[in-house]
Amino acid sequence: MTTVDLYEAKTHLSRLVARVEAGEEITITRAGRPVARLVAPEQSQQPRKLGLWKGRVRIPDDVDETPEWLVREFEDGPVFPPDPE
Repeated sequence: MTTVDLYEAKTHLSRLVARVEAGEEITITRAGRPVARLVAPEQSQQPRKLGLWKGRVRIPDDVDETPEWLVREFEDGPVFPPDPE
């Protein structure tokens, strides 16, 4: 594990991140005391499985059809609702 002081970490952050991406862990210190650790995020344990919802969800054949009443409202309805009196 590598240790760098805070000033060096601020100055060379992109280089340190590249080293972390390569698998290194870096401890950041202030006045010689550890204050933070720069590590890569944990990766997912298992790859995603496709088809988990197969057979559980039914999508109707007309899912992408717009109902006539809704088309009429958009085409013939008022742009703004009437003001309440």
